[in-house]
Amino acid sequence: MTDSPTKPMTAEDVALDLERAIHEHRLIPGSKLGEDEIGEVYGVSRTVVRAALQALAHRRLVELKRNRGAFVAQPTVREAREVFEARALLEPRTARSAAVRMTDEDIVALQAHIDAEHAALHAGDNGRALYLSGQFHIEVARIADQSTIEAFITELIARSSLIIALYWQRRAALCESNAHHALMTAFAARDGDRAEELMKSHLLDLVSSLDLSSKASQPQSLREALKASG
Repeated sequence: MTDSPTKPMTAEDVALDLERAIHEHRLIPGSKLGEDEIGEVYGVSRTVVRAALQALAHRRLVELKRNRGAFVAQPTVREAREVFEARALLEPRTARSAAVRMTDEDIVALQAHIDAEHAALHAGDNGRALYLSGQFHIEVARIADQSTIEAFITELIARSSLIIALYWQRRAALCESNAHHALMTAFAARDGDRAEELMKSHLLDLVSSLDLSSKASQPQSLREALKASG
């Protein structure tokens, strides 16, 4: 009996893999996303690639420029400030709500998430640690059970990944202050006041670590960046 052929990748499959590469900073802001090269990497048609890039443009991770092609989005300094101002408005109250609704299963899942984040840090995989850090914030929003706010936070986290790639000035990875561990202590105690306070402090710390001056991204090899996902 012969093995069944590998199922071809869909546009959403390609979009998700490119999105992961962007969040992990394997593809940095300003990187050109050539249709032919993406098609060769994934073994898909240009039609599939274009649909994937359109999906990423809708998520504001990619910019489609007339007669120039697709590029990883480059948030401006003004947008960087607006994104973190919005997060400061939404996430502390979301952390409070999550603390109140937190189940034992949620605690276990979040702790496993943090363990994976710190394992990536210790392995020197700062890109994966950054991705997991963002996912931690999204998971907190999910636990808070506020679907509209969760959708806003998910988009803000995606933009934050691009902003950090451009403006981050620390050498260490995102949550070097163990802010997530401190939040877990508040969550375990179901202490909404403390969770809100810690999230507010955490976001202020992130903003203080941004160098909000204009920077140009260095060119990135698309093929090498996507190979790193294996």
